[in-house]
Amino acid sequence: MIQESRLAAYLKDRRSKLDSAALGYPQRRRRTPGLRREEVAQRAHISATWYTWLEQGRGGKPSAEVLARIADALMLTDAEREHLFLVGLGRPPEVCYHQDHGITPRLQRVLDVLEPSVALIRNATWDVIAWNRAAAVVLKDYAAVPPAQRNILRSIFLDPDSHVAKHDWESVARVVVGTFRADSVRAGAEAQIQPLVDELCQASSAFAEMWRSHDVQRQGEGDKRLDHPQLGAFAMEFSTFTIDARPDLGMIVYNPMNPEDADKIRALIAARDSAMSVS
Repeated sequence: MIQESRLAAYLKDRRSKLDSAALGYPQRRRRTPGLRREEVAQRAHISATWYTWLEQGRGGKPSAEVLARIADALMLTDAEREHLFLVGLGRPPEVCYHQDHGITPRLQRVLDVLEPSVALIRNATWDVIAWNRAAAVVLKDYAAVPPAQRNILRSIFLDPDSHVAKHDWESVARVVVGTFRADSVRAGAEAQIQPLVDELCQASSAFAEMWRSHDVQRQGEGDKRLDHPQLGAFAMEFSTFTIDARPDLGMIVYNPMNPEDADKIRALIAARDSAMSVS
């Protein structure tokens, strides 16, 4: 009953927030703001009686399909839709993937302020779409390569230098593939990643074997060891973060394990900035 009463209260509140005039409904004899119950029911293609029961807290638990139609009828935002499912069914809705190729300037400033830690943002297909200067000097100068070459999976499986640069390459690659599989499902992007999966299966027998294993991983945190041209054998600890309201994006932050390595990264950044200013 508590869940039904919470759903009823939320439906009533969202209905009252809609602008009936803007939606083209007659304005005569309207005593309260928003749409009438029967108007919401009509927009959601459900019976007015059942919708009334839902708002009265006695309609039972609606299906996910019905809640989705009500969310559309009430013109809910993604955050409001998620809340509707949480109060109505006790779980969020299935993820609907929205492709977006960029990030906000505010999010870029978050990456920049993390230096000398290496920080980047990847999308659902694991293309690196944003990075800070530390990432450019430690991992790859992403701005200097075409967007297609900024993909983490292509770099690991198609770049021969990645085998040399990474310690225990096979173990790292297996964790990456399992995490990639889990991330794509969480973001609702299984259809979007399929061309990349097909390409990698054709080009890399190692990827094809790992993908067929159907392993799933969570790469929340760990250590990354590299053989860097300037830094030599170099270790960092990393953490991964999801970005609220953007299930297709993930942020990875690599922290130097000691102050000396942090100073070396600062020196590399300074040298890069100096070279860029001269050119």
